[in-house]
Amino acid sequence: MPARPWLSVLLPVYNVEPYLRACVESLLAQLDEGAEVLLYDDASTDGSAALLHQLDQEHPGRLRLLGAPQNGGVSLARNRLLDAAQGEWIWFIDADDFLEPGAVASLREALRQPGVDLALCDFRDVRAKPRLRHRLRGEHHKRTHTMPARQPCRDASLILAGMFLQAHLHLWTKVARRELWEGLRFPVGHCFEDIAVLPALLLRARCAYYVPEVWIGYRKRPGSILASNSLAKTDDMQDALNGLAALIDAQQPPLDREARLAAAHFVAKTFVIASHYAARQQDRNRLVRYLAQFEQNAPVPAPELLRFYVARGWWWRALRLRHWLRQARLAAGTLSHA
Repeated sequence: MPARPWLSVLLPVYNVEPYLRACVESLLAQLDEGAEVLLYDDASTDGSAALLHQLDQEHPGRLRLLGAPQNGGVSLARNRLLDAAQGEWIWFIDADDFLEPGAVASLREALRQPGVDLALCDFRDVRAKPRLRHRLRGEHHKRTHTMPARQPCRDASLILAGMFLQAHLHLWTKVARRELWEGLRFPVGHCFEDIAVLPALLLRARCAYYVPEVWIGYRKRPGSILASNSLAKTDDMQDALNGLAALIDAQQPPLDREARLAAAHFVAKTFVIASHYAARQQDRNRLVRYLAQFEQNAPVPAPELLRFYVARGWWWRALRLRHWLRQARLAAGTLSHA
């Protein structure tokens, strides 16, 4: 029997022809033949599929190509990739991004730490026309976690809280042992699929290891899924958090107060974003719906979260949350009397 690959790198591909070669070549330049690279073409309508076959011919035996006769969305593509992956470790990467030099060597060093089953890294934003303001706000190096760097962490509360406080729920900054993915799949037909699965994934980790290095170049581009907004996407963002409070309540031993507050803070952040967009669309029904989801998904009630904001000096966050809670409750009162 052939040896199991030590790593499966999984790339959903859809209409990313201008970036695909750079992504694949950044992987192959660092990965040895003990790793596998799986690419799933989700019925691209540009030249992505043809380019995949060209890359396969240029690098014989280095790529595994999968595909679909019709577009099924990124969640289905990720699920198909997970089902096909054979590696001991799983790393999702977006096909319009790329690996920074030295990323794989740094990853291997992290995975050598005793007991580690989850590795985390940082990333940088890549823009076609970067400006000084982008560098000033730290886009050249974005931290994804607050846990102590380069130290094995076995505290589930620290692992979860650190991700929520930094608010970077990206798949491509997490490399997980394949066992952590058993039974976990993405919600098909919905955006923000990473938010839907990452809390459960992190809570399964027995030992995480955070490397504060930039491993991923993340392209900020107009055609990406997150480059535009819609009420459907806003609904998906809220739906992705459904069940979070129940997931946290079920943990044994129980998560500490800081972890619960960090999770509630992230839920509140998405609630504020969604409420603002719903109000711009004059959609009172959605305001009421988002309020109900906030109250269900936040692991601590709003008054306790507001006290947490004030204690930390986060006055602006407290004011924004109070404002949108008030607006949503007013909308609920209006609808009940209509």
